[in-house]
Amino acid sequence: MHMEIEKKFLLDQDPEELIRDGSLQPRRKQCIEQTYLALDGDQELRVRKLEDLQTGLLEYTHTFKRGWGIAREEVEIAISEGLYEQVIEAHQAIPLIKTRLTAVWNGQVVEIDEYTQLQLRVIEVEFSSLEEAERFEPPVWFGPDISQDKQYSNKKVWRELQNKKSPTE
Repeated sequence: MHMEIEKKFLLDQDPEELIRDGSLQPRRKQCIEQTYLALDGDQELRVRKLEDLQTGLLEYTHTFKRGWGIAREEVEIAISEGLYEQVIEAHQAIPLIKTRLTAVWNGQVVEIDEYTQLQLRVIEVEFSSLEEAERFEPPVWFGPDISQDKQYSNKKVWRELQNKKSPTE
């Protein structure tokens, strides 16, 4: 099982400004729709539809994650569009939608997620070890570290979206 090690920060700055001033070198932009299929304690199952906004290429994934904080176990596999559509149809949930900009900052790959359904922008950095993550010194413009703050977790935000569904749906 793969170990995902990442830190997340609230980003107040507009990524386009950071690109213009040379702080970020953009690599890819995607629209991501994700739906959780099961949540139990520190475990989650989700599916995603990822659309490359430059090429239109679509990808679909099924992911299992376990753990809290900056280091979590993760297994992600590609699935077919047909399987994705069947799961989404059966689940009848509102997907969490975000635009992800993958860019390079200071030689490091970063991902900036802007959430469509709420006012939230997060920048993530992945690491190859816990030691590397602990040594990481973010620039001031990254904003507050929210890596350990459950209120910003995707699954919590997704749950809140489900609670906003009208009773007639």
